[in-house]
Amino acid sequence: MLSDAPFFLLDTAEDPIDPVKVFGNDNPLYIEVGSGKGEFISGYPLYHPEWNFIGFEVRGKRISNCLKKLNPEKHPNVRLVERLVDSRIIEILRSESVSGAFIQHPDPWPKKKHHKRRLIQQDFLKSLSQILLPGAFVQVSTDHEEYANWIVDEFLQSPFFQSIYDNPMQEQPILDEHVVTWFEREQLRLGYKPNYMLFRKI
Repeated sequence: MLSDAPFFLLDTAEDPIDPVKVFGNDNPLYIEVGSGKGEFISGYPLYHPEWNFIGFEVRGKRISNCLKKLNPEKHPNVRLVERLVDSRIIEILRSESVSGAFIQHPDPWPKKKHHKRRLIQQDFLKSLSQILLPGAFVQVSTDHEEYANWIVDEFLQSPFFQSIYDNPMQEQPILDEHVVTWFEREQLRLGYKPNYMLFRKI
């Protein structure tokens, strides 16, 4: 509910987020980059009450959609940040403070002239590796075939990550507790099949 916004919304204007201060415990921290309409950030944490989660979303309307799916009693381990995530993520989260990251259907920016706007770039992966603990994972999904190949190439070129699977692109969900987002459901309805990727920080 929107009335719960003060509980869930974090202000990142000044200092990097201190997870212990935010959650009142030292449980492992996981992040979702691009929480969309909130299906994952409201659903997946229910399977892991022993973990903490922060969802990042740049659009205020989508933050509102996420808030409608959250309440403090069911989701004490969830917080939201309204902010664009890019290579400056190291300014938001402390070094080696994150146990895993989920990136669900990032904007593919399909036109070649817009490829520079894509999230998955070497500068972002370098910063992402800095906030992740050694051995932490990054799970990525996309139904855009060309962007899927781009994502794999970027991760495999990075000195900070390796694919957990011999074939980096998997056709079936990787997570045991797979949460189907609104966007994934719509794309499946239109005949587009997602690719799922899982990488580990070296």
